[in-house]
Amino acid sequence: MLLKRRDRFLSAWEPIRDELVQHMEQQQLPKDACNWYRNNLDYNVIGGKLNRGMSVIDSAEILLGRSLTNAEYGKAAVLGWCIELFQAFCLVSDDVMDKCHVRRTQPCWYRLPHVRLIAVNDACMLRSAISHLLKKHFRRDTMLMCLNSFTTYVSFNTDMGQLVDLITASEDTINLSKFSLERHRKIVVYKTAYYSFYLPVALAMRLTGILDSDPGTAIRPYQVALSILIPLGEYFQVQDDWLDYAGTVEEIGKVGTDIIDNKCSWCVNTALSLANPEQRAILDANYGGKRRGQEWRVKKVFEEVGIAEEYAKYEDNAFRRITGLIEIIPEVTKVGELKREVFVTFLQKIHKRLM
Repeated sequence: MLLKRRDRFLSAWEPIRDELVQHMEQQQLPKDACNWYRNNLDYNVIGGKLNRGMSVIDSAEILLGRSLTNAEYGKAAVLGWCIELFQAFCLVSDDVMDKCHVRRTQPCWYRLPHVRLIAVNDACMLRSAISHLLKKHFRRDTMLMCLNSFTTYVSFNTDMGQLVDLITASEDTINLSKFSLERHRKIVVYKTAYYSFYLPVALAMRLTGILDSDPGTAIRPYQVALSILIPLGEYFQVQDDWLDYAGTVEEIGKVGTDIIDNKCSWCVNTALSLANPEQRAILDANYGGKRRGQEWRVKKVFEEVGIAEEYAKYEDNAFRRITGLIEIIPEVTKVGELKREVFVTFLQKIHKRLM
């Protein structure tokens, strides 16, 4: 079932990509520039899990209580690929700023000898494609302004989160005094939760005709969605941070590198909040270090402060909190109203996952 969903979503990519390249061709831009853009799109947009993009379609079908018609699917797929374009923009930009080497099992785009720092402009073109697609596919729609507003709002929030992350956890300058659980939460909420969790559902809500307020109820649907999806995004990222430390290669498909990369992760921030002066000194001296034994010393402190027990408590509390927020939504709703199932589906995918 998942494969069929993914295959159908992927089948919508080629015509969308061709539309974007054809726009350049219609402007009579040089052929090598058009080919470059095509390669940029294919190299950086496809290849991931596509969960963000497919969530637009899944959420729209839950809200409508039925499968989408072909026309409805086409519009939902455009919105889904807009989110994947934004994700590609984030990854290409992040890789340049973080000096990463590999992304999705292939060299990072900027690492290709013929690309290098042209990747900065390529990232901008990935993000600019979103407004072009929205204008083309929703020009005659009253929702165009709303869709543009959603994407701009989320984009700015993501940029703010990225800024806080970059000035907090530089790989070149390690300073754990900048770290805190509250700072970690701000980074996660702004850098990840808005575009990965809130945006797919908000776009599906707008596509299916849900308005910002319902005169028949006291519920403000988009505010309710935001109040649930931001904690969900935070829970998801804390889980990722935990798995980077505790997950095996067989479980998560990679070797965790947050410690040696000086990431402002939930694990180190929790350890800092619990460490005694001696343990704090060990973290200060070794976190982010790449010499032999430094990562092991950090992990030993994590074990000593009981990081596993702290994570178990966090996960249970997060699950209860989010479940309580979901239960605010009436169990029985009509078409055109918010549904619990949208959020329950997200939570079920995340809770106790191995990644």
